Amino acid sequence: MERVLLTAAGAERLRKELKHLKAVERPRVIADIAEARSHGDLSENAEYDAAREEQSFIEGRIAQLNGDLSHAEVINPATLSKSGKVVFGCVVTLLDIEKDTEVCYQIVGNLEADISKDQVSLNSPIARALLGHKVEDEVDVHTPGGLRQYEVLEIRY
Repeated sequence: MERVLLTAAGAERLRKELKHLKAVERPRVIADIAEARSHGDLSENAEYDAAREEQSFIEGRIAQLNGDLSHAEVINPATLSKSGKVVFGCVVTLLDIEKDTEVCYQIVGNLEADISKDQVSLNSPIARALLGHKVEDEVDVHTPGGLRQYEVLEIRY
């Protein structure tokens, strides 16, 4: 399996989810299955089928998180050398040259990318285009919507 890049915050979020699934959700669904079994005939028991399906989902997610975390390379952005370049984990403020608006993104691993939190995947077009650039660099980003031009205004580690 290939290594999984995570920020320290992203790794902690995944560990918390795993702990919650193991300590709360797994026991709850086991109790739901036991309750549904006590109702008799399992062949026509929708509660039992639903609980078993949920158990399957939970166990699958636990296995996925265990695998991801076992292959994770956790990178703490605070410990990165302040090279002045856009790197994994940094927060970069950009000027959209066409719209004359500012946007701010943190470059994170695939598992923690969430555009609603301004976190973009290392493998996204914008992150790939920005990597290695410095403040005041103009960067062309090829997006599904066409070519966008940005100027790097600030990089925080």
